[in-house]
Amino acid sequence: MAMMHVSKCCFWFVLIAYCLIQWCCTVSCECFLPEEPIKCFSGNSNCTVTNSQGSFPDRSVCRAADAVYPATEVELVSVMAAATRNKRKMKVATRYSHSFPKLVCPDGEDSLIISTKYLNEVVKVDKQAKTITVQSGVTLKQLIKEAAKADLVLPHAPYWWGLTVGGMLGTGAHGSSWWLKGSAVHDYVVELRIISPGEVEDGYYKNRTLKEGDADLDAAKVSLGVLGVISQVTFKLENIFKRSITYKKTDDNGLGEDALLLGKKHEFADITWYPSQRQVLYRIDDRVPSTSPGKGVNQNFPLRSTAGPVLAANRKIGYFFTGYPIIGYQNQLQSAGGCITPGKCLLPSYCPWDPRINGQFFFIAGFNIKNSKLKSFIQDIQKLIKLEPKALCGVELYNGILMRYVSASTAYLGNDEVGIDFDIAYYRSKDPLAPRMFEDILEEIEQMAVISMGARHTGGRIGM
Repeated sequence: MAMMHVSKCCFWFVLIAYCLIQWCCTVSCECFLPEEPIKCFSGNSNCTVTNSQGSFPDRSVCRAADAVYPATEVELVSVMAAATRNKRKMKVATRYSHSFPKLVCPDGEDSLIISTKYLNEVVKVDKQAKTITVQSGVTLKQLIKEAAKADLVLPHAPYWWGLTVGGMLGTGAHGSSWWLKGSAVHDYVVELRIISPGEVEDGYYKNRTLKEGDADLDAAKVSLGVLGVISQVTFKLENIFKRSITYKKTDDNGLGEDALLLGKKHEFADITWYPSQRQVLYRIDDRVPSTSPGKGVNQNFPLRSTAGPVLAANRKIGYFFTGYPIIGYQNQLQSAGGCITPGKCLLPSYCPWDPRINGQFFFIAGFNIKNSKLKSFIQDIQKLIKLEPKALCGVELYNGILMRYVSASTAYLGNDEVGIDFDIAYYRSKDPLAPRMFEDILEEIEQMAVISMGARHTGGRIGM
């Protein structure tokens, strides 16, 4: 009994201390913005480029001879023409660089990184046409904010608003929905301007404006950054609306059937699955009349700025919230990312994955399972858990398996069928030679998905 009393006391002490630190960070917070992914050691020459965690999967260092920061399309065209004329290899980098794969890495000693950091202007919001035109370095946060000023919203978006427009299109980033055109941002593009290498007679560059109906738009709107540098994009928007969100927790016995029904019944649904606990969290999320009371705001905890000491010792103490449904406007609920919002704080605060502090260090394995294979795939994972019940406990420390609904797309590199994206985040050791926990089980799941189920690998890019 004495031991139990001490354990309870310790738990409450840690919980209170944790909450106090979080309160300090939310009351007045000095948020340290993520570091620049590009670092140069001689002006804008002799550069390295990395991702948001400061480490690629193979732990290699990506180098480039030079980095350039065009702020206008004229400057971008000049950079493209000069690099093409000199036969330099080029890659595009964004402000926050969130993809795990080395898509941003150029090749060669004379290579060039083109940053979209200063291509960050909102060009036009057309309330009548319900469109917004932005440069490719504009963040999702900027896009949502500017659209809302005209009472317009992007129908669907990733959950993290630190992504840039160019980054979202390059990687096929999405939210969660089978409704309308689906949850992929690129399926709401109605016009796109892209600068590519050209021939001598073209002045060494091509400036293409692609619109709905142009076959090349389906190639350019998801291109992994290999077709050129996106200059500006026009999105089709909707009138602002409200949503109602409720979470329902249950066991995962009927997950194979329920997952299909949930996506058909609820427009913004998603699923968080905890396989080792045999539990599942269904998000029931739909539009409601604009007269519905509520001013809900998305402050997704993993995307908030958090005190460095908390991140260094984070064990994710659970908390409970019973105020469902949450009702609010689309622009306040669709995405979050407080850790890229500057402020003041009693303790230094960072994004949870910031490499400057001993915070989260993880990898995400992602793949899309077609509806026809969904039930079989879920049942196969459940069979593995029966064999080794603790196999995915490590995954659950990173909030389980996120399942998001994705529709078929006309984009050449988009989904060719309706399906569900599985995002499995798991711990990575700072030691590159250290094996993963239950590595055999994780690899078996990936092999089942890709080989047995014919899944489309999403490449570990961050589209949340």
